[in-house]
Amino acid sequence: MPENKEAVRLRGISKTFGHVAANTNVNLSIRHGEILSLLGENGSGKTTLMNMLAGIYYPDEGEILIDDVPVQIKSPKDAFDNGIGMVHQHFKLIDVFTAAENIVLGENADRMKIDRKAVAAKIREICDKYGFDIDPDKKVYDMNVSQKQTLEIVKILYRGANILILDEPTAVLTPQESEKLFRVIRNMRDAGKAIVIITHKLQEVLSVSDRVAILRKGECVASIDTVNANEKILTEMMMGRKVDLNIERPEPVNPTKRLEIKNLTVRDREGNLALKDISFVANSGEILGIAGISGCGQKELLESVAGLAAVESGSIEYLPSDAVTPTELVGKNPKQIRELGVVLSFVPEDRLGMGLVGSMGMSENMMLKSYENGKTIFTEQKAPRELAGSIKDELEVQTPDIQTPVSRLSGGNVQKVLVGREIAAAPQVLMTAYAVRGLDINTSFTIYRLINEQKKKGVAVIFVGEDLDVLLALSDRILVLCEGRITGILDARTCTKEQVGLLMTGGTGVESNGAEQSK
Repeated sequence: MPENKEAVRLRGISKTFGHVAANTNVNLSIRHGEILSLLGENGSGKTTLMNMLAGIYYPDEGEILIDDVPVQIKSPKDAFDNGIGMVHQHFKLIDVFTAAENIVLGENADRMKIDRKAVAAKIREICDKYGFDIDPDKKVYDMNVSQKQTLEIVKILYRGANILILDEPTAVLTPQESEKLFRVIRNMRDAGKAIVIITHKLQEVLSVSDRVAILRKGECVASIDTVNANEKILTEMMMGRKVDLNIERPEPVNPTKRLEIKNLTVRDREGNLALKDISFVANSGEILGIAGISGCGQKELLESVAGLAAVESGSIEYLPSDAVTPTELVGKNPKQIRELGVVLSFVPEDRLGMGLVGSMGMSENMMLKSYENGKTIFTEQKAPRELAGSIKDELEVQTPDIQTPVSRLSGGNVQKVLVGREIAAAPQVLMTAYAVRGLDINTSFTIYRLINEQKKKGVAVIFVGEDLDVLLALSDRILVLCEGRITGILDARTCTKEQVGLLMTGGTGVESNGAEQSK
């Protein structure tokens, strides 16, 4: 591949937050007509580095050059003025505005004076050039996740961006949507755009990028052309050591019914139907993967089992290993479920909003599961402290001490604390929602190992995931949700990613491969 002209050069960039060095003396080039993937563990400084390029942070030391000219980027406006646009993981859109209104928002203080025909014409020109599909008059609240992401990209192109930064762009997309996005990204590259992708998905890195830059502990330690790389090479460069990338999948041993969902219908907090008459079984010693586009009812499913969501109709029966008669969970809150002796652990999607209290340390967060066990008016602190210390050592949680507020820890360490606490309860059913979302490969494999250990102990594991490669490698069966309905339950050992992706979008024609719902 011929050497392309540099669009951006970062020289000696450093950034600290208090006593923590996020980036240290980073030197990095980004070229026109190239897709650069930025890889690194959680906390390696990838997003911080790109946020400095996007004007959200300002470097403490170093220099940024755009087309060989030194520039000062002190705000997102400065970034736009220099042709830089960034699409963040959490979209910056106004739901009640149309696509066109979101695109021009901020360009004209008086929305009533927008030349709507000219705006729509320019949007169509951008879409035709790169292969986007967007309706300028469509309201954001009527868009799916893929359409919102498309809108974010068109928005920065409309403003003249030649350097695009995409932070975890496929986190909530189906394989088909991801491939469509990659085609558009390649079209932008071929038109001379410089594109940076921040991602943890190594297969995507190898599929779409031309070059990979590796960050480790805030420093840029290597750069390699993708044609010379593979998953093993990239992982070892990220970690600085050899890593086994094989996900274990032991065969289920004597699987028996542990949880049975019958004709379950649930509404979300806005009153919309989130689950529509779904039925399935979760077995002991088995990992049941849940696949679906974000917002298809995964959250409400887990919350209804945990007693956190009201059930409109249907049944949730729990059958412990030492009982013959099942226990009905519908209509009971989490406290009542615990008092019935239901041994259930739930790792929610929202780690610090719903799973842990950010202002508390590890030991106090352990206490949240056991404070009712005390025999006096004072809470028992010895056992939670011992549990916190054990989790810190066994899972290698990086924290100054167990009293440090968990909100100060990286995402991967927060997840270790949460998963460790729930597993310590010795559950018979373990439910996890996006257990490895945004986590680096080392922490992700730690979580996979913990989940497999529970499976070997006979726990029924319900694993909601977004990476279909992981779901196919880790699960025994995969239940696919689309718009609140079950579109298929597949044998994870024999089905393909494409089959799962088709069912996620409401497609049909996929056999259940012998993994029928009543199994």
